[in-house]
This record gives sequence, structure tokens and C-alpha cells, in this order.
Amino acid sequence: MVRLLKRLGTTPKQDTLALARLLCALLVALLPAALCPAQTIRVQTGLEVLKADGFRCLQGKRVGLITNPTGVDNQLRSTIDILHEAPGVRLVALYAPEHGVRGNAHAGDHVADQRDPATGLPVHSLYGKTRKATPEMLEGVDALVYDIQDIGCRSFTYISTLGLAMEAAAECGKELIVLDRPNPLGGRKVEGCLVEDDCLSFVSQFKIPYLYGLTCGELALMLNGERMLSGGVRCQLHVVPMKGWTRDMDYTQTGLQWVPSSPHVPQALSAWFYPVSGILGELGYMSIGVGYTIPFQMFAAPWAEADSLARALNALEVPGVIFRPIYLKPFYAVGQGQQLQGVQVHIVDYARAPLSCIQFLVMQEVARLWPEHAVFDHADPGRFRMFDQVCGSRQVRERFARRNRWEDVRDYWDKDAEAFRKLSEKYYLYQ
Repeated sequence: MVRLLKRLGTTPKQDTLALARLLCALLVALLPAALCPAQTIRVQTGLEVLKADGFRCLQGKRVGLITNPTGVDNQLRSTIDILHEAPGVRLVALYAPEHGVRGNAHAGDHVADQRDPATGLPVHSLYGKTRKATPEMLEGVDALVYDIQDIGCRSFTYISTLGLAMEAAAECGKELIVLDRPNPLGGRKVEGCLVEDDCLSFVSQFKIPYLYGLTCGELALMLNGERMLSGGVRCQLHVVPMKGWTRDMDYTQTGLQWVPSSPHVPQALSAWFYPVSGILGELGYMSIGVGYTIPFQMFAAPWAEADSLARALNALEVPGVIFRPIYLKPFYAVGQGQQLQGVQVHIVDYARAPLSCIQFLVMQEVARLWPEHAVFDHADPGRFRMFDQVCGSRQVRERFARRNRWEDVRDYWDKDAEAFRKLSEKYYLYQ
């Protein structure tokens, strides 16, 4: 470099400035890589396996696709666009779950039938007038493909859409193909009781635990194999498995990029916290961070005292969890514009941490510290039904409300987990 500068006839001062500029340019170029080193992708999703196989199972078929923004390949390209351009594949229709195929609908809002502006394909809503595809919606389709990243929790509606699609496929004689994706919670966490008959709903569509420890492909195999679909029907099911995923992997270990599965699940870690507070969140009684910067990771209220609640919860010595005092004034949702106090939940050992019980322990300590704010004595009774449906049982609320003690509910909440774990093992695709 010095020789080059001399040949250009520059002065020593100009040489120094030129070298300084060069070093700065090199630093700017290398700094992002140093701060954010490339992450090794350890898992090939079902979509990646399908691509590598030349879309063989779809060749010559008229395909309908159930997907949303989480359906992407490792370069974050939409499954819609990939199948639309795939040689030998005729993508003829799209089917929209909650939030829509392109993610342009708010949580809970009905999704309308429309045309996809990018491909011109018809989009049939599975979250509007019907949540189950009608025979008319499946006309001209040979196979339905499902490619959605769920979060491993029963109350998240995408697995309900999957199960109802399987029913529709069975009833109309269509093949259903699941492009498998990781369970973000891994394949070990099984928590919660089975759904009881009077609590079956779109947030508890099937008799499985709250956390079920299966990928969507494994769950589909189980729903089919155990005749858990309505009327005991079975569909012609094909699962395209992943490569590289193991049951001990949570999503952060896959190397895959996370696409928000809903506006309130913006990061992979959000999936850990959804079952920590989501049941209590149905009551709208305390802020759980939805509408704030840490959705599902906190519990706060205007009447709470942060240090007292943190001390009480840490004294319970919940494995793998630390509670930290927090103070905030949220702009949206519960507590809008008010000064709130409470705790942020920190999961420091994910493998050991129980997830769903944390919200019940918070409810217990709230009732002990501030009995005038015991949850079920003061929450809106009009929201109890949704709380029960998400729990999968009225018994959870009724047993807890008697004394506000988690110990009165624990055995009931856990009663089905081990039997379900043993039953589901025969549907494991990954060890």
C-alpha cells in the first residue's frame, strides 16, 4: 500500500490520511460480522427437504396451500412463492388461518376471502364464516399442503386449523401433506390436563395437553392414528420430516430465523413465555406485557408492589426461574397510561423450568399479599369461559378459586401428562 501511494506521488501527510481512511473502511466492513457472526443453520425444515427432493410428492398435483408469513425457507422466501414457481407443481389455491396468509389481519379479526396480490391465486378464509374448508373450497384441489410454524401450545389456533383441515381432507377424499417445522419449546415439555368435553373450542380443539411436546407433523400423525378427529375420521396423511432436529432442541438452537407467528410472538423466546402467562392473560386482570415491549414475560398491576411480589415469588424457588421487580407505564392494552408494578419472569434454565404453573403461582401470591385483589373475586366473570376453554377444564378455575392455592390444582393439572407422553411416543419422528 505504501509503495502504491508513493507511485501516485502523494505527500506523507496525504499517505497518512489515505491509510487512515482505508483502515476505517476495513473496520466498518468487518465490524458487523464481528458483532453478529453468521449463525449455523442446524435444521432443514420440511419445506427445505421438499425443495431438495425436487417437490416429488407434489408433482402433477393441483395443490392448495395453508400457510402464513411463518411459512418460509432458510432464505426467508415464502412457501407461497416457492410452490407457485416450482416446476411440475400446480398451486391453485391458498387457505388463510388467523392473521391471513400474508399476515395482514389482526389477532382475532375475521379474515376475508380475497385474491393474493402477488400470485393472483384465490385465498379462502379459514378464520371467517367457516374455520373448516368446505367441499366447494376444495374443488379442483388434489392435495392440501400445510406449512405454518406454531409455538407448541394448544391454545394457539394454528394446530386447530391443521386438525380441521385434516377433517375436511378426509371428508372430501383429498391428500394432506404437512411440511414439518420445529416445536419451539422442544419435544420434552408436556404440561396440562387433557381438554374436557365442555371446553372443546377453537383454542382447545383436541384432547391433548396444554403443552404437548410434538412437532406439527407428529401431532398430525397422532390425531390421525388415534382417531382424534371429529367422527373418528382419518385422512390420507403425508408428513415431510425435518432433518437435523432433535427433541432436546428449542428454537434458539436450530439456527433458523424466527418469523413472528403473531404480532405478540415477535421472537423465538416469546414462545417460551406464551404458556407462562397466556391463561391468566385471558382474564384481562393483570398486564402480562402484551402491548408492551416484553409480551407474556411479566405480571403487573397498578395496585401491586414490585419488590414484595418478587420476594414472594423467588421464595417459592421455582426451578430455572428468577423474578425481577419491574416498573412501567404501558401505552397499550391492560394498564394503558397507568404506572404499573410487578415482576418480569426470567427463565435462566429452560430445561428445568415449569412454564404453565408460573401464572398460578403469581395468582396465589397476589391473593396472599393483597387479598382484596384475589383474581377470581375481582376479574370480569364474563371472561371466565375463555379462561376455562384455554385451560381445557372448568375444574382448574373452580378448584383454584376456593383457596387461591396452586397446590389445590397441581395434581389435576398434571394428571394426564405422563400418560399422554407415553401414548405420543409412538408418533415420534425425531429422537
